Amino acid sequence: MANPNVVVVGATGAVGRVFLRILEQRHFPVNRLRLCASPRSIGKRIKVNGDELPLEATTPEIFDDADFAFISASTAVSRELVPVAAQRGAFVIDDSSAYRMDPKVPLVVPEINPEDLEWHRNISAIPNCSTTQMVMALYPLHKANPIKRIIVDTYQAVSGTGTLAMEELREQSRSLLDGGAPKVAVYPHRIAFNVMPHIEPFMEDGYTREEQKMLYETRKIMHAPDIAVSATCVRVPVYLSHSEAVHVEFTEPMEPEEARDLMAAFPGVIVVDDPKKNQYPLAIDAADKDEVFVGRIRKDSSCANGIAMWVVSDNLRKGAATNAIQIAEEVVKRELLRPRG
Repeated sequence: MANPNVVVVGATGAVGRVFLRILEQRHFPVNRLRLCASPRSIGKRIKVNGDELPLEATTPEIFDDADFAFISASTAVSRELVPVAAQRGAFVIDDSSAYRMDPKVPLVVPEINPEDLEWHRNISAIPNCSTTQMVMALYPLHKANPIKRIIVDTYQAVSGTGTLAMEELREQSRSLLDGGAPKVAVYPHRIAFNVMPHIEPFMEDGYTREEQKMLYETRKIMHAPDIAVSATCVRVPVYLSHSEAVHVEFTEPMEPEEARDLMAAFPGVIVVDDPKKNQYPLAIDAADKDEVFVGRIRKDSSCANGIAMWVVSDNLRKGAATNAIQIAEEVVKRELLRPRG
């Protein structure tokens, strides 16, 4: 299908706006594009590819002629809308956690497991943004030398929470610099000039839901059910791009030079690794780019078979919107769209 019809749910959100921009940048061949948002935004217009498109209500009927439905909303909204859109014939690409671990739903990073789309039931899930950038860096290493254990500490931008969190960081920073008292609403604590080891609710084992996602999603994407993963996810006062300190234990020893070569050769990964010249991935440099950047690649001094590294990626692009469009491109290329009706 050369020119599919596309419905975007959550078009005014942080990921939705980036998704629309990437549609333009990648020249995805859309026939008809329809945009949906919350009731307070209905009737407003967004410019896409030079056209002013209205924001519409998200009704079941809007999916009737859709080939793709991209949904970036809350988990509750996805649980309600994804089955409706899929049953009405749209291939749904869902950005929430609602269906990621459903055994009947592919969880896809196209550079890693595009073949999983072959068994879709009109639904594909996008991994959590922190998982996506980590597996992009680790998968080429895992293919060469199976990974046994991953310890990862993330430093996640506020855009991962959404536009309200970005506004809160801006207002808190302004208030503190002016000598005022910052208002706290989105997060349980002040985020400006602070770091907070708390992303998503805490579970009974002491890990947060975000940290558990990194375990279970990594296993599913990489088809590696025995990999051990321990994550600590931290929110930092950065607007865009997540950073991660990753320590990996392999089955056999691996030299840093081999790791650099394997990652540099993998599509979508860029190695920036010359610490003596102060060259390593930075959040500000990864912003508005689709690649995953890796540096500080070195032997793990605590593990004979270990490698340590620093991984950075734009969480709204490869972590969400770009990955979604890549999935759509892969579906079209593999001719996996099912005829409507």
